[in-house]
Parts: sequence; structure tokens; C-alpha cells
Amino acid sequence: MAEMFAPKFDASGLLTAVVTHARTGAVLMVAHMNAEAIAKTRATGLAHFWSRSRRRLWKKGESSGHLLRVTAILVDCDQDCLWLQALPEGPACHTGAPSCFFRRLGADGGLEKIS
Repeated sequence: MAEMFAPKFDASGLLTAVVTHARTGAVLMVAHMNAEAIAKTRATGLAHFWSRSRRRLWKKGESSGHLLRVTAILVDCDQDCLWLQALPEGPACHTGAPSCFFRRLGADGGLEKIS
């Protein structure tokens, strides 16, 4: 019998979710998921997250149309973090960048834009 999925949510009922491109492996974004977000993602194949700032469930791309089609959900050893592999339909970042990770920390402590 396979081990059962038993996510270990934090005190706010959330797990961290790292999203990478299913084909290239590029890191696209990091967000948070609660039980409802996980269930909706599994049911629809589209990434859903919990917005800590808006305090509500949201489907990635619900306003921009830039959906994330989830191809796999991997679970870490402690079941307190998820890795979503997805195919983006447009930029993953709300800024319009392909990835939310488009800057690096420079030697002077400033942020440098990367391509």
C-alpha cells in the first residue's frame, strides 16, 4: 500500500508551493496553498493558491488569462511543501516577466534585473 498524502499545514493552514516549468525546469514562482487550493488544483489541472494579502483563494491567471496548467504535484519528504510542475500560458509573474525570479541580489545589496 502506498503512503497516504497527509499534508502538514502551518499554523495558518498553508503549505509553500514552488512552481517550475514542466519542460525547462525554470523556477516560475512560489506561492501558498491551503487544502481548498490543493483540491481545486487536482480537480481542474489549473494552479490555485491562497493569497495571503487578499485572504482568499485565487486561480493563477484568473484576471490576466496567464494560467498554469499543472502536469505534476510532487510532495517533499515531510509533506509540508509542494513542487508543482506546470506549463505556463503566458508570463508567470504578475509583472509580465516569464518568472517571478527576474532579479538577483547584487554585491552592493541592490537588485539587478536578469534576462
